[in-house]
Amino acid sequence: MKTLTVALPGRDYEICIQHGLLNQAGTACRQVLPHATRLFVVTDSTVAPLYQGKLEDSLAAAGFHTAVHVVPAGEESKCAARLAELWEAMMAAGLTRSDAVVALGGGVVGDLAGFAAATILRGVDFIQIPTTLLSQVDSSVGGKVAIDLEHGKNLAGAFWQPRLVLMDPEVLDTLPDQVFADGMAEVIKYGCIADGDFLRFLERHASRGKIMEEIESVLYTCCDIKRNVVEEDERDTGARMILNFGHTLGHAYELAGRYRQWTHGQAVAAGMVREAELGVGLGLTPPSLAVRIGELVQAFGLPRAISCSPEEYAAAIGLDKKGSGDRITLILLDRLGHAMLYPMKKDKLLDLL
Repeated sequence: MKTLTVALPGRDYEICIQHGLLNQAGTACRQVLPHATRLFVVTDSTVAPLYQGKLEDSLAAAGFHTAVHVVPAGEESKCAARLAELWEAMMAAGLTRSDAVVALGGGVVGDLAGFAAATILRGVDFIQIPTTLLSQVDSSVGGKVAIDLEHGKNLAGAFWQPRLVLMDPEVLDTLPDQVFADGMAEVIKYGCIADGDFLRFLERHASRGKIMEEIESVLYTCCDIKRNVVEEDERDTGARMILNFGHTLGHAYELAGRYRQWTHGQAVAAGMVREAELGVGLGLTPPSLAVRIGELVQAFGLPRAISCSPEEYAAAIGLDKKGSGDRITLILLDRLGHAMLYPMKKDKLLDLL
């Protein structure tokens, strides 16, 4: 088993990575929740038929009573109506403050269940069992939980760190290729912003098959990078902003597709390429790096570019949580494996676009 500790004052937790770990989830949960009686499991309609039974068996063997709540798969479930539904279901299941919520699924399930855990009974413990590549390398670590509003994604949320993150690479075998590719956008991001050697590794392993041969090391590297950033800046006010490379414009592309045409990973991939190109235009990013990023995202079946109107750019930039007043912080690369914060006026960014 590969393990990492996210060291936050009074809220340390482990990230555990091992093939077959889902079968040991009950034992792992019992170690961090010695006094819990009930676990409220949140999953979705895609994951439940695949892995709900295996998880329930493991939790029962460890002495937990479980209640399972299944939400429809898809971004549409990350909404206020589903959150209220979860609150009521948790109360109906008899959840107490000594119990915990378990998220079994991808980023939507993790965000929704985590926000419910952060707010029910003024906060209960929370365990992440991510089942997509994107959620394993990114959204399950760091404590950001949220739901979407009509105005945009992740606009209502909280920082609520999990007690434990359990990653079983075997669950990735059931992912459709496009969902796997979505996760690779975030994997590529880590190489761009923090580890040039890792990006070169990805260039040498530019297929799903080759990545899966080294998947535990890939997960460990990505989570280690994110762990270090989160420890330095838990609340996303400084250094943690580098994790948003590709996301400022990626959110505009998601908006352009009305959150249906383009997945998050596709939008982030195109956003990374465009932000690298902006960096080239500003004289900060080496031109060859922008080309390499474009070639790498394309190798994993992700788009290099997505069309977006000036109005859609303006709407997304106006909602960006890295903005303050008339200014925004864009994440740019000044060399391979190193990102920088580049504050600028929103109007200037829109002009450049």
